[in-house]
Amino acid sequence: MLYIGYGYYPRFYFDWTYILVLIGVVLSLWASAGVKSAFNRYSTVLTLKGITGAQAAEAILHQSGIYDVRVIHVKGNLNDHYDPRNKTLALSDPVYGATSVAAVSVAAHECGHAIQHSENYVPLKIRGSLVPVANFGSAISWPLILFGILMGYNQTMITIGIILFSAVVLFHLITLPVEFNASARGLRILSGNGMLMGDENEGAKKVLRAAALTYVASAAGMILQLLRLLILTGGRRRRD
Repeated sequence: MLYIGYGYYPRFYFDWTYILVLIGVVLSLWASAGVKSAFNRYSTVLTLKGITGAQAAEAILHQSGIYDVRVIHVKGNLNDHYDPRNKTLALSDPVYGATSVAAVSVAAHECGHAIQHSENYVPLKIRGSLVPVANFGSAISWPLILFGILMGYNQTMITIGIILFSAVVLFHLITLPVEFNASARGLRILSGNGMLMGDENEGAKKVLRAAALTYVASAAGMILQLLRLLILTGGRRRRD
């Protein structure tokens, strides 16, 4: 909302592109609430076999012929991850020692990433190669764009900033098939080896589906931000 005064007749100009940012925020909040709700619900549903997240991870890895990945415990809440650099699969407090459907589901998902790594899954390799560029773009793109605007709308700086921000968007997009595939791999093994039984498999699907939506919402939010940048800078070029 910008205030523009013309003599005694002030008026307000509403930047409608803020709606794009708002949509991204709403999507993110909705997805975050969904994954928390699903995880909390199925963290109270214990598996019939009583296996922990760590035990499930070890079993899935060994069944997949992977013996050089260590399953470790990390402090925190849902900061589970697989690190291909040192081949460690880190499980958080509510996952590592828990025997819930949610814990086993998250462990299976992270194992999916370890399996991708062992099989040289192409989207995972592409995402890994984009990490340095995405980190640099995330840190420098907005400062470049803002500095370009402050420098009298320096188009070169703004364009470079947009290109770097586009690299961040690309990273989020390539993350989608990586995450969906990891979940599919984990769920396939869980249902195939009998770790989860009956309705437990449906619960696992709901947990991982909700988690996947957070990545979708994140990618959508980044696309909307990029679209807003293109609209604003494109409109300025037309006016010039």
